[in-house]
Amino acid sequence: MAQPVRSDLRYSADHEWLSAQTPARVGVSAVAADALGEVVFVELPEAGAVVEAGEPCGELESTKSVSDLVSPVTPGDLVIAPFAFSDNTCDICLDGFQTACPHGGYFSTCQSEVVRVPQADGTLVVAPATEDEAILKSYLALSDVYLTGYHAAFMGKVEPGKSVTVIGDGAVGLSAVLAASRMGADRIILMGRHTDRTDLGRDFGATDVVAERGQEGVEKVRSMTDRQGTHVVLEAVGHMAAYEQSYGVVRSGGVISRVGVPQYEDAPVGFMSLFGRNITLTGGPAPVRAYLEQGLKDVTSGLINPGQLFDVTLPLDEAPKGYELMDSRKALKVMLKP
Repeated sequence: MAQPVRSDLRYSADHEWLSAQTPARVGVSAVAADALGEVVFVELPEAGAVVEAGEPCGELESTKSVSDLVSPVTPGDLVIAPFAFSDNTCDICLDGFQTACPHGGYFSTCQSEVVRVPQADGTLVVAPATEDEAILKSYLALSDVYLTGYHAAFMGKVEPGKSVTVIGDGAVGLSAVLAASRMGADRIILMGRHTDRTDLGRDFGATDVVAERGQEGVEKVRSMTDRQGTHVVLEAVGHMAAYEQSYGVVRSGGVISRVGVPQYEDAPVGFMSLFGRNITLTGGPAPVRAYLEQGLKDVTSGLINPGQLFDVTLPLDEAPKGYELMDSRKALKVMLKP
């Protein structure tokens, strides 16, 4: 009888598995167990021994054969850590909302040489080793900023045939442009007024740039879309003015997807703003872990290059300077290196 693949286990090509718990457990799949038959002897590595992924670390002796036990992991792997940790096995995580994991939480003050990651087996994703700084910048973008923009586009149901307005030309807004382009949007209008950033937005796939703000910006977008607005609005700012622009430029029946952390609690949702035009309001903290594997494939295949968002690199001990540069808009995004 076929055995189901368990979502709480990570399988290797050699039929070993690693459990998503701390400390992790290692075992063999049902297929391997059936092939081995009755196991009569197991040789395991000593506690504290260093093992390498893909290399034998023990031996299984059964009534049918003797087989190597191959390690599925290697200490020292290059890994990507989302900004939130999760077990990645609970019902909420399996629904794709790891930022709401009841056993998870958010990292803080983690700009250091060494970090202990809670729920590491459910949180971390191994990335191909590299010393190429351009690729490392893209890996860093996958830990937060790019996949936050991706989450906005995903929740907004961006797809071919859809028009999109992105509000905000910061790193998240530009990431939303890149993600919308990746998802095949027909038209992407970027609302931003910083030319160096909107130029990168065009490189990422924006078809139009609107520098005007407020009601003037709303009128500009509506004049460009036969007074209808766009199917999707990706709001990456979080201020009330950006929210008001959002429902001003969204098409009736469209979607506003917010990933800019709201700096307000009360907002218009009534008949004249959302309800009367059947507008959907969605978004929230990005469950980066849900998108990491696909994002990693897109980066390593050369399909996307979100590392372009990082325009300054500083040593770790100059982290305060990095924040100053971003706050003064002298840097878009800063990468810190130990």
